Amino acid sequence: MKAEIEQAVAVAFQDLFVAAPEVLLSRTDEQFGDYTCNVALELGPKLNKNPRDIADALAKKLNDNPAITSVEVAGPGFLNFKLSDDALWKMAKSKPTQSMGGKVVLAEYSDPNPFKVLHAGHLYTTIVGDAVASLLQQAGAEVHRLNYGGDVGLHVGRAMWAIVEFLGGEHPEKLDDVPADQRLEWLSERYVEGTTADETDESAKAEITAVNQRVYSIHADNDRQSAFAQIYWTCRQWSYEGFDKLYKELQVTAFEKYIPESEVVKPGMEIIEKGLQQGVFEKSDGAVVYKGEKDGLHTRVFVNSNGLPTYEAKDLGLAALKWQQYHFDLSIIITANDILEYMKVVVKALSHFYPEVAKRGKHLTHGMIRLPGNQKMSSRKGNILRAVDILDAAESANQAVNGKSTKETSLAAVKYGFLKQRVGGDIVYDPQESVGVQGNSGPYLQYAHARARSILAKAKASDQSVTGELQPGERSLLRKMGEYAEVIDKAVTELMPHHVCTYLYELAQTFNQFYEANHVVGDEREALRLGLVQSYATTLKHGLGLLGIVAPEKM
Repeated sequence: MKAEIEQAVAVAFQDLFVAAPEVLLSRTDEQFGDYTCNVALELGPKLNKNPRDIADALAKKLNDNPAITSVEVAGPGFLNFKLSDDALWKMAKSKPTQSMGGKVVLAEYSDPNPFKVLHAGHLYTTIVGDAVASLLQQAGAEVHRLNYGGDVGLHVGRAMWAIVEFLGGEHPEKLDDVPADQRLEWLSERYVEGTTADETDESAKAEITAVNQRVYSIHADNDRQSAFAQIYWTCRQWSYEGFDKLYKELQVTAFEKYIPESEVVKPGMEIIEKGLQQGVFEKSDGAVVYKGEKDGLHTRVFVNSNGLPTYEAKDLGLAALKWQQYHFDLSIIITANDILEYMKVVVKALSHFYPEVAKRGKHLTHGMIRLPGNQKMSSRKGNILRAVDILDAAESANQAVNGKSTKETSLAAVKYGFLKQRVGGDIVYDPQESVGVQGNSGPYLQYAHARARSILAKAKASDQSVTGELQPGERSLLRKMGEYAEVIDKAVTELMPHHVCTYLYELAQTFNQFYEANHVVGDEREALRLGLVQSYATTLKHGLGLLGIVAPEKM
């Protein structure tokens, strides 16, 4: 409907003034109408006409449009439109546009590393990535959810060195002594031990370098039989199983594929070799580097002095692998913002070999994830804020505040607590605030949906008629529901789920105002109002679903 009115304004303008403008309507405060437009102000100077005169002429011409109840000229030439009841009903039933129809989109997020636990940052990108992917699917895209993690690299070398030390040698059978429910924590402890040794003990550092080489050799030789390889493959599998368990607990859509770094080493090194021949990369002190200063960036190492690929080289290989397998229209990666400058160098280097891939990439970043009062933490030191810490905090707060804790409400608290904040800045997650059923929270919206379903369950009328002139409270609610498709379109365009959160909270508040002033069950307007309640509940449930939040029938 919004597009239809924009088109009507454009046609009227062209009929009156020959010029064919681009018309963009925006929402305005309800006291002024439903939409406002400044086309007269924009084009008045170009046509050498008074914007107010242009607006007056347009208002007269558009007053006959059946979708528009009135057009008023405000200020120096703004046009304010009030829509008909029929138009509002149509808008409330309209669906978001299929703006991504036919597009292939890769969404890579979460990206935990085997041999380490999922920390709060992984939890955040998992939740945000799942919501972004759902929004893109809603817009018609063919979305492939991908997960990428380092099963090779220095962190694995450190962990494997400490594991062998802990086991008293290469004894894979001793891994059976580690309780199944403690495996991820056990691996994390070994990683911390290996990191400490690497940074403080020169002899251990040399041993860890050798162990790191052996890990790469396991993959190069496809070794699964040696004692060292058995330890590696068993512990890597522990990590994957732990990750999968947490994803199921989070009730996020399953990943299509987990891409380990070991699979992208070869394509990454092939690009490096080609780049050396073409002069894109240079050798420096036994390493291979990309000198980004010529591009306004900085120099980064792509192959270290031991001949091993760095994260940079592997990210080149990952990009090449994605392109070869999917030939995507858009590739989204969600990470912490501490690698923003790093990624700029990688993308610039990539553009020399896969310019189309570099153009189609979109890097979304976020800041630190903290509980109130927490300082910056590090997995290298073992004082990380883990994903399970966030979930446990939500469950404890739910129990303390509401006297009970369910998985649905605790998950809603965490997911909404993350998603309601704009992607990009630091995130302070407040467990107490997130579980409240009175404020801007996931459980509040769940309660709002359950309340609407309860009203519908009490109703006797089987007919939910939408006929009859709307009263003020009814109109306000219907008007708010009509914004939903526009909000989803905006969230898709900007890849920002917080727009959906803000809208759903405002919608629930609008419904509360409506319900406080208007009886539903037993009122002479029961049928019409039940139609409003049904539409409201449907909209709320759909929006929560896009955020990965369950909309319960009862609470």
